[in-house]
Amino acid sequence: MTAFPAAERRRESWIRAHGDGVAVDEALDFFDGLPEVPTDDLLGRWRGSGLPTGSPLDGLLEAYGWYGKEFLDAERVHPLLFRTRSGPRPINPALLPLSVLRDRPAVAHSRAARAAFSVVRLALRTARPTARLRTVRHRGVDTAAMVYDALPIIDVFRRVSADQLLGLMDMRGLPAPFFFALRRDLSAR
Repeated sequence: MTAFPAAERRRESWIRAHGDGVAVDEALDFFDGLPEVPTDDLLGRWRGSGLPTGSPLDGLLEAYGWYGKEFLDAERVHPLLFRTRSGPRPINPALLPLSVLRDRPAVAHSRAARAAFSVVRLALRTARPTARLRTVRHRGVDTAAMVYDALPIIDVFRRVSADQLLGLMDMRGLPAPFFFALRRDLSAR
């Protein structure tokens, strides 16, 4: 039972109301107003969805079949789960062409690139964790963050409600953060 259900409902409503897009400055203001989240509260599997803000990455993960993230413990995190016929499976993000995703979004969004990904996705799978959870100070708040092992990316999280988070991806070379929402996958318990 949460202590502030009305506040959580308002925050969840904000996410729903802005699911089709919001200015990056407004998303940052909302993010800054959210409470921190301890790393232990992230344990489990989460379904993800983008929060469009004009980022070159908007819609990209969903177009490729992104499912979400899985936090087994602080040292074992699967940052990218993708849908398969047999359920969500992790891929190794270090094998993705990060510079194409960041610098050439039109190529990354193309039908040809999505088709190529569907062919190589099996080769990108991994059972090994490729990120870790840490508490970091971000925008003046100590909160949970996921640090990728082999990429210049940190995903920082704030609590929307007990079962929903707002994530901000801080990637070197990206002019503004990429925002995404995570909802706890209760079926994975």
